[in-house]
Amino acid sequence: MIRLPAIAAVLALCVTAVTAVVSSAADPWLAIEGGDGPGKGKHVVLISGDEEYRSEEALTQLGKILATHHGFKCTVLYAIDPVTGEISPNKQDNIPGLEALRTADLMVIATRFRNLPDAQMKEIDDYLRAGKPVVGMRTATHAFNIPNDRAYAHYGNGYGGDKKEWADGFGRFVLGEKWISHHGHHGGESTLGIIAPDAQNHPILRGIKDGDIWGPTDVYGVRLPLPADSQPLVLGQVLAGMKVDSAPVTGAKNNPMMPICWVKTYSMPGSDGVPAGPSGRVFTTTMGSSTDMLSAGTRRMLLNACYWAMGLEKVLPEKSIVDVVGPFEPLAFGFNGAKKGVKPADLQ
Repeated sequence: MIRLPAIAAVLALCVTAVTAVVSSAADPWLAIEGGDGPGKGKHVVLISGDEEYRSEEALTQLGKILATHHGFKCTVLYAIDPVTGEISPNKQDNIPGLEALRTADLMVIATRFRNLPDAQMKEIDDYLRAGKPVVGMRTATHAFNIPNDRAYAHYGNGYGGDKKEWADGFGRFVLGEKWISHHGHHGGESTLGIIAPDAQNHPILRGIKDGDIWGPTDVYGVRLPLPADSQPLVLGQVLAGMKVDSAPVTGAKNNPMMPICWVKTYSMPGSDGVPAGPSGRVFTTTMGSSTDMLSAGTRRMLLNACYWAMGLEKVLPEKSIVDVVGPFEPLAFGFNGAKKGVKPADLQ
């Protein structure tokens, strides 16, 4: 005999599963309506679009965690082939739905070398001019690659044009660093997170200790020191293998260790180059492949960062729920390895 409370619990889960996703099958994005939780009433827009690290998988899962466990309304955007309507990470010039940023309380971005049309870039530019918070993941340090004759060329990685305050583009100006290098051996040396000196009490590290953060992606190189307004939170210990218990490599790679996440602020410049707009919080991590999301510590870091960026650190629990939502079997990173024939509606 099945007890009535058990039936009620199952029905409640079914109702939640049916009503949580509000996208229509034709939408080229995934909209997930949050339920009750600390994030209720807040809107997070997650922008994927990279050829290598499966950001379409990582941000879909992060959006589901934010909505299901914490109540945030989440809109996940993708690089879309306009002919087929399918997610196409190699399509560098189309991320439909960026208008969602007009009502966003947080932008999470994990794009790589995108060359978006001016109308789509304007949505990102308008969001930043409002001084709203940003969480940048992995290839967001080189999120854009826009030709010099275009209106938003200054967003491009390594920008060296007349807008001196935008030197090195969106990555350096907003996030704190552009693309520099693979510091760890790509595909052979994974990353273990070690708390940076004097950073343990930062809200983003709540419930996290040395070794909790791990991922098979390698440590990125950054220029040390980071910009003066950046505070490193976690350092990346380069491991000699692709398992969490692999030994650290010996030699210069871990002396000093590179920061793998930090916080800072940004303020968009006026016509004279002087900061003129409101200031926004920024969290940047050079981790963020979909396979990194298999680590509970990495998921906790990203969740905590979203709370902090929106100024919600006071309602962040010590050990908030970061359980994976639904089936999650991320593909290994690598070029041209994304799953084919997937539309946003298939990810519900």
